[in-house]
Amino acid sequence: MTANTIDANKRMNKFDGHASVWLFGYGSLIYKADFPYLERRPASIAGWTRRFWQGSHDHRGTPDAPGRVVTIIREAGAICHGMAYLVTPEEFAHLDYREKNGYLRLCTEMTFDDGGSVEGLVYIATEDNKAFLGQASELDIARHIAKAAGPSGPNSDYLNHLARALRELGKHDPHVFAIEQHLQQLNSGKQ
Repeated sequence: MTANTIDANKRMNKFDGHASVWLFGYGSLIYKADFPYLERRPASIAGWTRRFWQGSHDHRGTPDAPGRVVTIIREAGAICHGMAYLVTPEEFAHLDYREKNGYLRLCTEMTFDDGGSVEGLVYIATEDNKAFLGQASELDIARHIAKAAGPSGPNSDYLNHLARALRELGKHDPHVFAIEQHLQQLNSGKQ
C-alpha cells in the first residue's frame, strides 16, 4: 500500500449520510484537535495497544529521515485509552490529509470513560503501508525519536506531548512512558 492514503480513505463509506461521526484519537489527536468538533470525551477501544511503530515522513520527520509516531496494533485483552471527538463528515477531508502518511480509517467500537459505547472511526497504520517502521526496543525508538524532526517540529515534542496528555487523562501507557524515560536519559547523557 502507498504511504498516501487520502484516496483510500475517501472510499470508506460506512458513515455516509450520517450528520455526525465519533472519531477516536490515541496519538496527537488526543492533544492537538486542529479541527472543529461537536463534543469531546475521554474514551477507549478494546483489543488494541499503542505502539511507536509508524514512520512520519510529513510531520515529525522527512522522507529521507522519518520520525516515529504511534499506531495501534491488535493485542488480546489490551485497552487503548484516548480521546473521542464527535465531528461532522465535512471534517474528514482535513483529517484524511492530516493522517495521509499510511493511516486508514477503520470502524471501531469505543467506550466512553463515563459510560456508554458507540461505533465510530479510528485511523490506523498497518504494517503493509510503506511508512511502517515496525517493532524496535523502547531504547532504540527513543534514540530514533531523539534525532528526528520534520515540518511539525522535533519528534521528541510529539512523544512528550503524548505522554503529558495521557497523564492528564490519568492513563498509564508503559510503552509511551518507557520511551519517554529513555529519551530523558539520552538527553541527560545517562545512556
